[in-house]
Amino acid sequence: MQLDKILSISGRPGLFEMEAQTRGGIVARSLVDGKRVTTSVNNQVSVLSEIQIYCIGTEVPLAEVFEKIHKKEDGKNASVSPKAAASDLEAYFFDLLDNYDEERVYPSDIKKVIQWYNILLQNKRLSSPKPKTKKKTAKTETNPSSTSTKE
Repeated sequence: MQLDKILSISGRPGLFEMEAQTRGGIVARSLVDGKRVTTSVNNQVSVLSEIQIYCIGTEVPLAEVFEKIHKKEDGKNASVSPKAAASDLEAYFFDLLDNYDEERVYPSDIKKVIQWYNILLQNKRLSSPKPKTKKKTAKTETNPSSTSTKE
């Protein structure tokens, strides 16, 4: 999952894909409606690959949270609506991350994560985690014609 060019821009709904960086800001395309936008240095821009969720004693990268949602939902939209009650959002998130810090992760944050997951899923930006395969051991074969004999 590549979140390096996916942006959240303060004051603008949805997610954006960075197209170019200019001297005065960023040119990006909306993943919701496809419109091109420009931001200035004054806008707060967050790259999704750098966002982490507070957990007790550690922080979990947002990409890992998206993978957990994707696995739980079998590659479908989140089963809870971003507009659900705060208690429902917290219960859903607790199923994903049982050690998330309830004092520092607000229901509004959970709402954003669920909205972002649904947007990324609709735009086919989330990939299924690849199953781990066992490495095959290479068998060494001896070639009888290459053996040397001493005379």
